[in-house]
Amino acid sequence: MHYAIIAAGEGSRLAQEGIALPKPLVRLCGEPMIERLVNIFVRCNAQSISIIVNEHMTEVREFLEALELPVPLNLVVQTTPSSMHSFWHLSRVLPQGKFCLTTVDTIFREPDFARYIEAFEQDDECDGLWAVTPFIDDEKPLYVDVDEQMNITAFRDRPWKGARYVSGGVYAMTDKAFPVLDDCIDRGISRMRNFQRALVDAGLHLRAFSIDKIVDVDHAADIATAEMFLRGE
Repeated sequence: MHYAIIAAGEGSRLAQEGIALPKPLVRLCGEPMIERLVNIFVRCNAQSISIIVNEHMTEVREFLEALELPVPLNLVVQTTPSSMHSFWHLSRVLPQGKFCLTTVDTIFREPDFARYIEAFEQDDECDGLWAVTPFIDDEKPLYVDVDEQMNITAFRDRPWKGARYVSGGVYAMTDKAFPVLDDCIDRGISRMRNFQRALVDAGLHLRAFSIDKIVDVDHAADIATAEMFLRGE
């Protein structure tokens, strides 16, 4: 399994709230967020790890370049207008086959993630397995519509009667997603959620995997919340 991390955002809200460190280097339970993800990926049998940071994140780039990893690290330094564009740049260096993509501020418990990855590795029928959660922590959640077999039928901006899940910001896919991504870029489509809709429109078979709780770190107060969550409090 190959892994990729989008860490190209500015982290402006954290900076405005007094957090001096770049978001990827903010510590959770003593470990920088980005290093925590990398270590989890290595323990989940990573074959390679690809990461994008923006051109202003000199400190983050130097931190990543100093890491000694047992797998190849593909580091992309590029400022982008959206997470979808960041993903497109990562797709240029990602090997063919199955991979898992996440944003740097998506916080999950490692046992939940390991079960999710195992489920995708064992599923030879679906083109993508989305981590979804009934826990709504995002300021603008993306709601995921599924059928009784957890096949994804739509991505929606607003809830509806019977809505159960929102996207957790963790996406496991095959390289069948790359032509759809290229088409989105060519057509001037932006935002990761619109790319996800394009996958459904293209007829790719996407399934959902429910994880009880996934949280984001967008504000300074979220750091303590995330640490409590990881400690099981």
